[in-house]
Amino acid sequence: MRAFLAIAEEGGFSSAAAVLRVSQPALSRTLRQLEAHLGAKLFDRSTQHVAITPAGEALRPRAAAAITALDAALDPAGIPVRPLLLGYPWSALGRRTGPLLRRWHELHPRTPVELRRVDDRFGGLATGRADVALIRGDPPVAGGPAGMRQCELAEEPRFAVLPGGHELAGRDEVRLADLSHDVVVVNTLTGLTRLDLWPAGIRPKHTVATDNTDDWLLAISSGRGIGVSGSSTAETYHHPDVVYRPLVDAPPVTVSLAWLEPVSHTAVPAFVKFMVNEVPPDLAAD
Repeated sequence: MRAFLAIAEEGGFSSAAAVLRVSQPALSRTLRQLEAHLGAKLFDRSTQHVAITPAGEALRPRAAAAITALDAALDPAGIPVRPLLLGYPWSALGRRTGPLLRRWHELHPRTPVELRRVDDRFGGLATGRADVALIRGDPPVAGGPAGMRQCELAEEPRFAVLPGGHELAGRDEVRLADLSHDVVVVNTLTGLTRLDLWPAGIRPKHTVATDNTDDWLLAISSGRGIGVSGSSTAETYHHPDVVYRPLVDAPPVTVSLAWLEPVSHTAVPAFVKFMVNEVPPDLAAD
């Protein structure tokens, strides 16, 4: 199981063997034994790349949960053997992220939290790259991996994201109608903004598609269109050619915490309780 998870995480046999401190032939033999036991091929292997199969994707969260349970059983102190992985598609919790994680460390010094930005809507939960994830959308957020559980943490107001030279950049606040004639830059992979955010009579007619936050911000800064996002984006992604203005008549964005059951890390229940207690319901509040 550890060999399988290392190959899946590292994306190759040589780097996985280095992480586990075993030879590559020994690692390959171990994987073949696991595949023979399961009667399924877990990776497609070629001289160019190693790709996980659907059977491997199905095994991944269960393997992580099994290793977590085994480590907990063998460790009398119940100390996790690795950090808790907190995934997020963008922004995390804005300016509150650092103080919250410092507070967690004060309360749980033996369980570090490692942040991971993963460019998918569910912050790496489906691929085993996160134990818990911060996700955004109307709760409950649909379409997640099997076994996903979630709880609502907070709401954050929406902001218009404008190129520096935009005619509305000098305003203190804007409305949806003010943006109705603009091209809207949309992050199709992890973003939330769709044209139906606008009422039918004032809906913009054109979009520019991107598939990650960096390209989304670059498209806006270069004047290809405007964007819409939450307040945490304004706090996290500063750019000299981008202006953030409150979008006062748009509904807020709901931020939730998600995890899988069975849990992939023994600290998940404690972290969920901590976040529910510590995250303020309004992320924009002082």
